[in-house]
Amino acid sequence: MADLRAALGITQASLYAAFGSKEQLFREAVDLYRRTANSSTARALETGRTAREAVQAMLQAAVEALSAPGTPGGCLIVLGATNCAPENRAVQDYLFSVRRQIYGAILARLRKGQRDGELPKAAPISALASYYATVLHGLALQSRDRVPRKALTHIAQIAMASWPQLSGDLTFPSRSRTP
Repeated sequence: MADLRAALGITQASLYAAFGSKEQLFREAVDLYRRTANSSTARALETGRTAREAVQAMLQAAVEALSAPGTPGGCLIVLGATNCAPENRAVQDYLFSVRRQIYGAILARLRKGQRDGELPKAAPISALASYYATVLHGLALQSRDRVPRKALTHIAQIAMASWPQLSGDLTFPSRSRTP
């Protein structure tokens, strides 16, 4: 906070007068991030002609945003509060709710694909939405670890190559126990 106040040239009282609290400042920063740096993935998901194209465009938009020159690696929503003190639980909960919204947007797009006949009625779309949200968030983690754009692109391509198998009626074999 001291670095932020110094960079802005304002006092602590001015900062709290403007934002109320550190938590509110963080929430506003996340909201701005969602409207700017993070908006390309949401737009891509909404504009894809089919569910598959939408998910593929979302992953590609993430790769482009996460590997853009001059940007820090990672994603504020994914990595912003991974290890917090107990008194910052509200911040963790807020980011959790934002990540759930991302999952919800993917799920909604898959449901539309199911209604439009692009996905079988028996497709495990909840699991599929979780999988692609996990890939999306994993790209952010890989980006933070400076994984090159080409590798991030390959990750997205592999995730999409599994679409036909994942979007079908998946049944997992039960584990048999040997005595």
